[in-house]
Amino acid sequence: MASSPALSANVRLLAISSFPRLLPRVPLNSRLNSGSEKFRCTRTKSSMAETMPPKSRGKVNVFDSEDDLSSSLAKYTADLSNTISQERDSFTVVLSGGSLVKSLRKLVEQPYIDSVDWSKWRVFWVDERVVPKDHPESNYLLAFTELLSKIPIPAGNVYTINDALSAEGAADDYETCLKHLVKSKVIDRSESSGFPKFDLMLLGMGPDGHIASLFPGHPLLKENEKWVSFIKDSPKPPPERISFTLPVINSSANIAFVVMGAGKATAVQRALTDSANSDLLPVQLVAPEGELAWFLDKGAASKL
Repeated sequence: MASSPALSANVRLLAISSFPRLLPRVPLNSRLNSGSEKFRCTRTKSSMAETMPPKSRGKVNVFDSEDDLSSSLAKYTADLSNTISQERDSFTVVLSGGSLVKSLRKLVEQPYIDSVDWSKWRVFWVDERVVPKDHPESNYLLAFTELLSKIPIPAGNVYTINDALSAEGAADDYETCLKHLVKSKVIDRSESSGFPKFDLMLLGMGPDGHIASLFPGHPLLKENEKWVSFIKDSPKPPPERISFTLPVINSSANIAFVVMGAGKATAVQRALTDSANSDLLPVQLVAPEGELAWFLDKGAASKL
């Protein structure tokens, strides 16, 4: 998709004080080119098998089909949303890119489209490519196309990066945004770590075991002070990205890994079984304060 001059004006970071408005369910092109909508950061069934991996690595759910996985993931997400929305004024959700967002498609169907309190949702990204929002590599564009354009979430509750900045500038800007939202109690803060504590973090995983934009052997894995960092040499294009750091990921109240395909089976096996290998994959470093759940298809679980 070619860059649109209208997009930079219409899909951008807004002031925190901006008043949120509902996103209508309209086609992508009209939304991207319309001046009326703005986004901001500066403001199962029996086919499922359940196992518990060693050392409390989370609950593992294995599904016969992607459709069954998507149904279970929608129920899991909606149930968490409904529980937390009854207790607080916000439900903070962190998305990643790839096939995960497509697996959330049943949230836009009944019963969830009408039963979920979308006004409470606050949506963030665990990582983002530093590209325009209408770029095919944009995680935002994927989420917009597959999910956000189809649910009545307030526009001001979608927190995107400022893609007009450099990778370093975008990371610093996103962290500043998160700190403001923690201070204003939109995002919870972990009492043990001091990092933001998101209600739900939905993560995918690469065949090499990478999560977000945290890749095996990369120095960014050792970052323990910043909330959001950047990478300019991603081994997977595009090279420039921003990413939540491991301490932020591990401060989450709930993390769900959604992994499909036999090509990821080895990394899943290493993540969920005891291993004497001293070179831990990024996925093996995920140990949330709260609950961890795995949603796997048969291919991804084939080596367990």
